[in-house]
Amino acid sequence: MDVIARFKSAGLSDPGRKRDNNEDRFHADPDRGIFFVIDGVGGQNAGEKAAETAYNLLRARLERPTGTTAERIREAITVANNEIHSLAQSNGQWDGMACVLTVAVVEDGQVVAGHVGDSRLYMIQSGDIRKLTHDHSPVGEREDRGEIDEITAMRHPRRNEVFRDVGSGQHSPDDAEFIDIVAAPFSSNAALLLCSDGLSDLVPSAQILAIVEAHANDPQATARALIDAANEAGGKDNVTVVVVHGREFSRAISTSTSRRPVAAPPPNVMPRPGKIYATPILSIVVGLLIAALLVAVTRPHWRDTGAGAVFGLGVVPEPRTWRVQADIGDTLAQGGLAHARRSNQT
Repeated sequence: MDVIARFKSAGLSDPGRKRDNNEDRFHADPDRGIFFVIDGVGGQNAGEKAAETAYNLLRARLERPTGTTAERIREAITVANNEIHSLAQSNGQWDGMACVLTVAVVEDGQVVAGHVGDSRLYMIQSGDIRKLTHDHSPVGEREDRGEIDEITAMRHPRRNEVFRDVGSGQHSPDDAEFIDIVAAPFSSNAALLLCSDGLSDLVPSAQILAIVEAHANDPQATARALIDAANEAGGKDNVTVVVVHGREFSRAISTSTSRRPVAAPPPNVMPRPGKIYATPILSIVVGLLIAALLVAVTRPHWRDTGAGAVFGLGVVPEPRTWRVQADIGDTLAQGGLAHARRSNQT
């Protein structure tokens, strides 16, 4: 990338530690300012087919510079949606296939994004990370409304349910409750991160911010470090990231971090006569005793199903994406399953 480029970018995708196949796809084109992440949904390799179909059709439409940016994005996603739906109808092995995706187009100092599902777009700037998209999921909606915090949402047993996807039904570009379009200024000292939920379900935003800033001069190293973080946290799903650095991002982060106050180290504590200080060994012993007591107290409330320990809400499933009805989002987010329509599964 030459020095006069508007931005540098890199993308990376990994199957994770629990799966052999990868149903994610990504695209990073800094010359045209086109970036996207796709997460396939469906069994029997149908998720891969859905993601590949979306990849090809998104590129074809977005690379044709006609209409406004928002119109291009809406048309690209809709064309992909309808083709995936048609393919699923023509082949029983592909029944129910779909995908979720996030598209970002950067032009004239602005990023315009189109979004369906629970992949994400973040803006990162001077010690701040901001999620620009809203998850189309029951749990994601509760997080966005401030009803639950990020960590609670990440650990929620219903975190992988979505009520919007690309491919499960026919749509037109302007259909309500289909594509979210968001726009925001994108300055040269900022960065963008697009990712599948394989990252955001396992790595909290504060850690994502720290990784991006630590590798502010190298988007490829940023992408690799984010993938590694997801895998170190369990790697329970395919994980895909696209990183976009404005041309002044590295310099801005270097200046910003050098100006941040450094927390003073805690003062040295010297033992006083007559006072008992816990040694590392004593701390370990006390911790083990507390853990044993907790197990003894809570054991009557646990049961073993053969699939894992259960407490309260039930077995936490392996990451997978479920399509659920939008009008029962709140019920599902609170743990109710009676009316779930589980038609799509990765």
